[in-house]
Amino acid sequence: MINKRWRIYLYIMVVAGFIFSCVTINIYFPQEKVESVAGKIVKDVRGGQEQKAPEPKKQKDSYIHNIKKIIFVISPSYCFAQEEITVSNATIRELKARLKNRYQRLKPYYKKGMIIEGDDGYLKEGNLKGLSLREKRDLKAMISAENRDRRALYQEVARALKIDPSQVDRVGRIFAKEWKKLY
Repeated sequence: MINKRWRIYLYIMVVAGFIFSCVTINIYFPQEKVESVAGKIVKDVRGGQEQKAPEPKKQKDSYIHNIKKIIFVISPSYCFAQEEITVSNATIRELKARLKNRYQRLKPYYKKGMIIEGDDGYLKEGNLKGLSLREKRDLKAMISAENRDRRALYQEVARALKIDPSQVDRVGRIFAKEWKKLY
């Protein structure tokens, strides 16, 4: 009888152990870092221009304004440095140069809608009407080369930011948003 009771307790403990030992593994993904890096790389490749911040309006010197200045100087202030994120190595620089060079040749096709930026960070064919067979072949070859270089770029960025290789597609989706802004 006691032996049977211990088996039931043991069974209950084993089942409870399995239920409570479920572990969730959360893989950290540095979304903000990837967005920052993607923005810089895409601007380098596409030649995007930074927007200038509007100039602040000059305030008139007044009694109240002078008091605010004094209070500002006297009061304690807190400074937080923002981490500057730069990702660059020989491979990334080479890939950026190839993408930049190829973009100049692809630019007319973008304007005609023959190339479309996909949501996954890769180029897709658009409407190829009006192109000869030779031009279609050449354009498809350029799209294929562009997508190979982009894949390599996403892998290098992931490696540089110490992101799990299984997350490269996610890096590509973040880059896709940036590619779409500047074409």
